[in-house]
Amino acid sequence: MEMMRQLIAIPSISCTNPALDQGNRQVIDTLATWLEELGFSTEIQSLEATSSKANLIATYGPGKNGLVLAGHTDTVPYDQEQWHSNPFKLTETDNRLYGLGTSDMKAFFALVLEAIQGLDLSRLKQPLTVLATADEETSMSGARAVQGAQLRAARFAVIGEPTGLRPVRMHKGMMMEAIRLTGASGHSSNPALGHNALDAMHRVITMLMQWRGRLQQQYHNALFEIGEPTLNLGCIHGGDNPNRICGQCELQIDIRPLPGMALTDLYHELEHCVQTALAGSQIDYRLRNLLDAVPALETPVDSTLVKAAEGFTDCSAEAVAFSTEAPFYRELGLDVVVLGPGQIEQAHQPDEFLALEQIEPTVKVIRQLVGQFCM
Repeated sequence: MEMMRQLIAIPSISCTNPALDQGNRQVIDTLATWLEELGFSTEIQSLEATSSKANLIATYGPGKNGLVLAGHTDTVPYDQEQWHSNPFKLTETDNRLYGLGTSDMKAFFALVLEAIQGLDLSRLKQPLTVLATADEETSMSGARAVQGAQLRAARFAVIGEPTGLRPVRMHKGMMMEAIRLTGASGHSSNPALGHNALDAMHRVITMLMQWRGRLQQQYHNALFEIGEPTLNLGCIHGGDNPNRICGQCELQIDIRPLPGMALTDLYHELEHCVQTALAGSQIDYRLRNLLDAVPALETPVDSTLVKAAEGFTDCSAEAVAFSTEAPFYRELGLDVVVLGPGQIEQAHQPDEFLALEQIEPTVKVIRQLVGQFCM
């Protein structure tokens, strides 16, 4: 509880708005100190020149087929006026622990440390690694920066995102793209005086909706609650006055691909849709990544890690719509399961909380995983 209190008290907001964005270094340094006291070797990987954002890779034990317990140290911004308690003060009420990061996901590190402190680490036959990253809530730059050499001693990874302590072996990917059209403005009384970017965007949207229909006919996975890939038309901005021909218009979209759908193929198909919609017009376009894309995750159902997680939780592995850092560790050759306390419904919400009843089962499962894969 004291570790949770200290972690929640350290602001580490990650946001695309520079005015709200913060570093995570104090969280990293705190975790490094605690792990060094337990005998772990620690490496702090700075992500930028100011060193305000960093990853922590802490390892204990010999061997080369060990376990990684991973998570992110940043949180999303918060709406102060909607919280009924201080987001940076761990508050216990009605068998719940309230605070920013209780579910998503600072509390996980406190539970990992609690589990580790109850083990005889001298018995490790394979290495145990604790990985704490930066900026998962925005660019995922922390996970992207982790190199294979830093996890060369690992074969399995558990990411403690809030899943209600149910193992997740599949999740959708994420692409966020901006489509910017540039025409020519002019007096609205005569359409021939310009090239209307908003008219052109209407054609682009029509083409995108047709493409969405084709994708949903082509791809389906019944393990997901929403079994098809989704394409959301998120926001649109264009023009400046009703009596002027719209000279510029930008549409921002979100695509959630299923496992097996290549991100590069989707990007090329998106560009083809835009080009087809604009064929013969005098409208220029530019595509822009709002965030670097995140691949979908799929860990084989017969993976040793999946089977162990199912056995220790008495739950079948699931598929979820939200994205995590897991695909980047899969790309490094690790089997990955997403498994942690708290509910995703609590993430990014006012009055975020972790139910007290989740604490002991989480500690127990962590110890069982370390026991099987490291001892």
